[in-house]
Amino acid sequence: MTTLPVIRLRPKTKPQAIRHGFPWVFADEVVTDRRTRAIKPGSFAVLEDPERKPMALVTVNPESKIIGRVMDANPDAQIDGNWLRARLSRALAMRERLYDAPFYRLVHAEADGLPGLIVDRFGDAAVMQPNAAWADGMAGDIAEALRDVTGVSTVILNGQGRTRGLEGLDERMEVIAGTAPDAPVKVPMNGAVYMADLMGGQKTGLFYDQRPNHAFAQRLASGRVLDVFSHVGGFGLAMLAAGADHATLIDGSDAALALARDGASEMGVDGRLETIQQDAFAALEALGAEGRQFDVVICDPPAFAPSKPALEAGLRAYERVAKLAAPLVAPGGYLGLCSCSHAADLTSFRSASARGIGRGGRRGQLIHTGQAGPDHPTLPQLAETGYLKALFFRLDG
Repeated sequence: MTTLPVIRLRPKTKPQAIRHGFPWVFADEVVTDRRTRAIKPGSFAVLEDPERKPMALVTVNPESKIIGRVMDANPDAQIDGNWLRARLSRALAMRERLYDAPFYRLVHAEADGLPGLIVDRFGDAAVMQPNAAWADGMAGDIAEALRDVTGVSTVILNGQGRTRGLEGLDERMEVIAGTAPDAPVKVPMNGAVYMADLMGGQKTGLFYDQRPNHAFAQRLASGRVLDVFSHVGGFGLAMLAAGADHATLIDGSDAALALARDGASEMGVDGRLETIQQDAFAALEALGAEGRQFDVVICDPPAFAPSKPALEAGLRAYERVAKLAAPLVAPGGYLGLCSCSHAADLTSFRSASARGIGRGGRRGQLIHTGQAGPDHPTLPQLAETGYLKALFFRLDG
């Protein structure tokens, strides 16, 4: 049996947080001697407390600020195919209880006990994002386990994005198992149909996290709706499916809007859809100058505050979105504002949104606060797993 390396918490570091479920060990919390710095990124090690008592099995990356990620509370655990299949089986069992079709986030990283690993399922295909060194190194094993547990035939590795850079990982995109779909995948959700480009779309091809917020927006759907930062039509198509008369989608990506139009065609509502390919801020300003108004306006921008250093500028951007969007809401209509920024907590985002609405000359009631769906579980000890916020306001005249 191979003896694993050891990393140890510094003498003044309290181990209680990790014992109570916090999954990360930061570089300034451990003794980083020559042996620790020599550990190959993605290797496994035993984490010891300051008294040299084993605490957990971790994966180590000396090149990352998060030097250790807890893999298993049992220091003697063996991370192999059987271990992966057990974790994936547990994740799958919950999703199968929650959803009647195989379209969901199957693995939500730390919250599912698979640190740094994202897996979204699209029927017979799965798209994985290995954002930690261990997962990148074991991508083949993960793909094999995914096929064994779920029965999918295709596994795609999407190794793109900011998080991989923080881990010192290169970008890559490849088919690990099976054959890539030769056309976008049709994804049924909330009565709408979305088209997911698994090889060329953003992230894994579709954002499942907004599913419950799409459903809430459907309860408000009537008349004319505006979906800003629409991607492939998330909110707009959902509200068309619920009976809205007309939807206008705004996004900077023509490819994403083309997928939205294809989805609308599949639903038979393409005659009620308008798409505008333009910078969202410029489009909001132009619509305001024209005096356009809608019964429902939804703004779901990218993460303006992906890290703490970007928080102040990010909150100003969210405030600006609210300021520009509020005048576009007809009296008595509804405004939905969303944030997927890890660094912006709910209170800060809500305050920025309220300020923006006020600066836009409107007042209103906050009627609903939403979050990601249950296929994106939150690890209570790790705030970053609960990143998505959705605020719905009813605006006065």
